[in-house]
Amino acid sequence: MDSRVVTRTKTMVEGDVAQVVSTAPLPLAGFTIGVTAARRAEDFAALLIRKGAMVLHAPAIKIIPLADDDELERATESVVQSPPDIVIATTGIGFRGWVEAAESWGESGRLLHALKRTRVLSRGPKTTGAIRAAGLREEWSPEGESAAEVVRYLLTEGVAGVRIAVQLHGTGSQWEVQYDICAALRDAGAVVLPVPVYRWTPPADLGPLDRLIDACVSGALDALTFTSAPAVASVLSRAKASGMFDELRTALRGGMLVACVGPVTAAPLQAIDVPTVQPAKARLGALARYLVEELPARVPQLDVAGSALSIRGQGVVLDGEMKALPPAGMALLRALARCPGHVVSMQELLVALPGNSDDTHAVEAAVGRLRALLGEPRLVQTVVKRGYRLAVELA
Repeated sequence: MDSRVVTRTKTMVEGDVAQVVSTAPLPLAGFTIGVTAARRAEDFAALLIRKGAMVLHAPAIKIIPLADDDELERATESVVQSPPDIVIATTGIGFRGWVEAAESWGESGRLLHALKRTRVLSRGPKTTGAIRAAGLREEWSPEGESAAEVVRYLLTEGVAGVRIAVQLHGTGSQWEVQYDICAALRDAGAVVLPVPVYRWTPPADLGPLDRLIDACVSGALDALTFTSAPAVASVLSRAKASGMFDELRTALRGGMLVACVGPVTAAPLQAIDVPTVQPAKARLGALARYLVEELPARVPQLDVAGSALSIRGQGVVLDGEMKALPPAGMALLRALARCPGHVVSMQELLVALPGNSDDTHAVEAAVGRLRALLGEPRLVQTVVKRGYRLAVELA
């Protein structure tokens, strides 16, 4: 999926951009969500689009084809030649990919034969599914789906002198904070064989990623989503390389919703004091449902002149109807909504308007257009010689 902006219902394509005009107030209508996923990005974006969101996609990582990975082939040969006592499988996609890569080398039969002679521990349900699909059976899997639980389980029984293969994923990064299984087991006396499955690098084309970072910094996104810790690492590393790290961190600490699929993904952001939210289950579908519930709930509904008004990223919901507004209209409405019912001066509104005009007539013209687009002039009241106010009754 290329970097593009999308919404839903009636499609119009212009060059690289697909726009869909919403005719109903879907729960995510008017919100723009950044997607950094490389794998299953189209599926995830489709879930958000069906709920009315605009999606800006920029794959943050490029996954290296497993069949081309010499390091994985060497680790596989070591497992085949001398099967370890224990194998820890950490991800479903990683375990499946390992078997598929071995098959492409003509080694899957020997690998599975070796794994049948070992104790296989699974980190979670998706990993367990991949293990069973390969014709194997796991010995144990933790309820909390965490690597730390797997390590505690092994340390309780003792691992001194035990040969343990650990199916890893990804590459190290100064921004990547994750539980180091290998180090913990080595410290306890185990002989550890890392099996580096599905490694990644930054994307070949950094343009979409740069545009995503710019969108975060400029406030064009309502939410930014991450589905892997390496994607977080890649975004932060790119921002640092381009001199945008401080600006990006400030934006992520601001009003933007930063949503991660699970705690491992969130850890690099929490390490730099960026607040994150996560669904109860670490699944793409659960993350999409969480956004559907959370984003609208974060937007207060105002009673303005007897109408229900909710201001979103790219428009407003007025009495259940989505109304798209241009940047000037959104800027004015946000400025007025910061103090609902109170007068906002012409000068303050002039500062809020995009552009560098110093003529207060620009405010008058923008207010006129805003009233016309809302279809209800009473919502924005003129206070003669002072400014404008949203028609909210003050307590």
